[in-house]
Amino acid sequence: MKDGHRRLVLMRHAKSSYPPGFPDQIADHDRPLAPRGVREAGLAGDWLRANVPAVEEVLCSTATRARETLVRSGIEAPVRYTERLYAAAPGTVIEEINAVSDEVTTLLVVGHEPTISAVALALAGAGTNNDAAQRISTKFPTSGIAVLHVAGCWQHLELEGAALVAFHVPR
Repeated sequence: MKDGHRRLVLMRHAKSSYPPGFPDQIADHDRPLAPRGVREAGLAGDWLRANVPAVEEVLCSTATRARETLVRSGIEAPVRYTERLYAAAPGTVIEEINAVSDEVTTLLVVGHEPTISAVALALAGAGTNNDAAQRISTKFPTSGIAVLHVAGCWQHLELEGAALVAFHVPR
């Protein structure tokens, strides 16, 4: 972006489930999307294409449900799958974002709760008092999408370093 601003899109994976008949035989990391999750991931991709400039890079958890969410969203951009986003602390997510090239102006992160909501609220800051922040603090449902504007480069992104501008839950 010419003005130095960047867009950070934080998306929680879509609704997952355990395969029928195998709930005790599959690790949490390997859980696939439920039929509802498949549908909502597609709706999330539709919303992103209609409301956010083209995603230029994606950071995605290696969990099956996160990877399937990205595929079903139809978002096509270079992807870095990272185990660090699975069960991550908010600081770990911010470290991953800090490593993104400044050539990228719109970044999508696909991850998990409670981390995604914590990252969105921490980046926006404690003083953020808008509808999006209130909704996120109440619940960040599956397939939920938070959009933040970031002034400056990714490597300097830190707590309270972004403005929360939208929150959408595709249904």
